[in-house]
Amino acid sequence: MTSRLFPALVAVRICPVPRAILEQIKKLIPPLDGSLHKGQSGRVGVLGGAMDYTGAPFFAAMTALRFGADLSHVICSPTAAGAIKSYSPDLIVHPILNEQSTCGQVTPQLQSLLSRLHVLVVGPGLGREPYMQSFAKLAIQIARESGTYLVIDADGLFLVGRDPSIIKGYRRAVLTPNVVEFKRLGEQIGVNPTAPAHERAGLISKLLGGVTVLEKGRNDLIAVDTTGNEANLKASHLSDLDEAKENTAETIEVDVEGGFKRCGGQGDVLSGAVGTFLAWGRCYEDGAFGDGSIQASRVPFLAAVGGSMVTREASHRGFVKQGRGLVTEDLIPELGAAFAEHFGSQARSGRL
Repeated sequence: MTSRLFPALVAVRICPVPRAILEQIKKLIPPLDGSLHKGQSGRVGVLGGAMDYTGAPFFAAMTALRFGADLSHVICSPTAAGAIKSYSPDLIVHPILNEQSTCGQVTPQLQSLLSRLHVLVVGPGLGREPYMQSFAKLAIQIARESGTYLVIDADGLFLVGRDPSIIKGYRRAVLTPNVVEFKRLGEQIGVNPTAPAHERAGLISKLLGGVTVLEKGRNDLIAVDTTGNEANLKASHLSDLDEAKENTAETIEVDVEGGFKRCGGQGDVLSGAVGTFLAWGRCYEDGAFGDGSIQASRVPFLAAVGGSMVTREASHRGFVKQGRGLVTEDLIPELGAAFAEHFGSQARSGRL
């Protein structure tokens, strides 16, 4: 199928993301010039994968690798591990979320794993079984204690809605709700239903203490609001920053055109893309590369914008080729070209 069947899709698309933000995002991209060793371009973890859900964690974890992360781990239940391992030998699979195990038994293993990761993506294929939800809550707590970046998606958002305190005030986190999840989360944390639609993502961010919210939709909205009482630099391992200067409220609309068919797993690709940018941000923060001009508190917002742009572009490119038959696995091969479209082909070689 050629693009001539979809002439509207190949028109020039305008993205309202300011150039200054694009330049900031580029600073988080690791150079490919031989100066970095294995692991300094990101170590990503995905926690999810129960008996009925093996595709979602695979798509998130494989996206991280295709995006450019060095290592990608999947932390899942034993019932999902065999299938996920069979999808790709490039993924490192840890089947430690056993229904018969207690949180106390799993804690040392999670602590050991998370100590090696730059970011943890919680939710793809997680499911709502009580044991998986309990392990996800435990993993989020461990990540917070160590200052690990977090992406919360899918049934991880169900967990946050039931207990907002597990994420409240942690400004190293990005939430990625779809339309249904966004509406439910807003209701659960008390967002005024009469508030203008374009302001609700910012209100959720404010009520949750400054976490970054990526509201998926026809156009994605990325919002952060750290002006509320729940914002807490110390809880986010950012206590060395100036509190007054850190008060901010910002919303960006990403209207990079996506495909006209929305695949069920596109959100998993997005969570993997955002997670990779966060992992790069942690490497940047730790001094593996870059000039140090981007503060850690800025990284989640930039990661959400960058991840949204590339995922939407990959969806567009996949749809041009596959049309109505588009499935999530068609997006993965498009990530490299989609990345180059918005951050330049030189971003692949380290010459930004």
